[in-house]
Amino acid sequence: MSGPRPTIECPCAGVHARPAFTYDERPDGETPIDFDGAYRCAYLHCAVCGHWFARHDIDMSGLYAGAYVGATYGERMRASFDRIMGLAPERSDNAGRVRRVLAFAGSHLPRLDRSVRLIDIGSGLAVFPARMREAGWECAALDPDKSAADHAREVTGVEAVVGDFLTMDFGSFARFDVVSFNKVLEHVEAPVAMLRRAADLLHRHGFVYVEVPDGDAAAGEGPGREEFFIEHHHVFSPGSLALVAARAGFGPIAIERLREPSGKFTLRAFLVPGWLLTNSIPSPSELNSPGQAMPELNSDANANGASPSSGVPSRS
Repeated sequence: MSGPRPTIECPCAGVHARPAFTYDERPDGETPIDFDGAYRCAYLHCAVCGHWFARHDIDMSGLYAGAYVGATYGERMRASFDRIMGLAPERSDNAGRVRRVLAFAGSHLPRLDRSVRLIDIGSGLAVFPARMREAGWECAALDPDKSAADHAREVTGVEAVVGDFLTMDFGSFARFDVVSFNKVLEHVEAPVAMLRRAADLLHRHGFVYVEVPDGDAAAGEGPGREEFFIEHHHVFSPGSLALVAARAGFGPIAIERLREPSGKFTLRAFLVPGWLLTNSIPSPSELNSPGQAMPELNSDANANGASPSSGVPSRS
């Protein structure tokens, strides 16, 4: 196969990866995205770190500029948002996410005399920043799809920007206390590079919140699980998620396994810059400095040379 070549910059260069699952047709429930050519996909599984790598010939370079959101939600973005926001807490993946992030922030972040600042990368339906805004946080959303960014701005009231997270210029952006990637890193070929860029947006005392699919847990139920759908270049293990974090310059404070109310097998992680594990926290005057204002996010980031045609996917 000559298509995408996902990497986690592993020192073994994939020599321990072995064939695991193969597909000659679209599994039930997979997002019905139109691709040229025959449907063939395989997953390789690393015997050392437990990571899963997708292999196929399908060109997915322009998928997240609109095709993915269109195929997943169509004209139903607002209806899907309202449905998820209306779920009872015990049935909502997002409610559990919000509770856990608020609890971690309460124990990790220093006392601030301003609102906590969050940017959600690949915000999709923006249900997460919407709830965090309700909790009193100052939130922004970044998505490569204009319809998703417009939805985040108009429906949830958060600031939103359209752009490719891997290439856009962050020079005018404020620093954030929290950078979140909810079900995003599995969609990009180079998650280490994406995670590494989060340092450009993060306050020195801040943390990164990550959710990714848990491959080993999902594999126990067979190859038809949604964790192995073709849009996922990667499916993670606790060990490979820790490796990706380390390669990107972060250290994990916690990596947790859970099965969400929706049935998804998920790994969630709280990451801090590597130096923070061994160095003192900055002074209160640094932490509470307002710094730059939140960026003007109401226009397409292409004005700064960004391209929305690749990079971070749009997720709910």
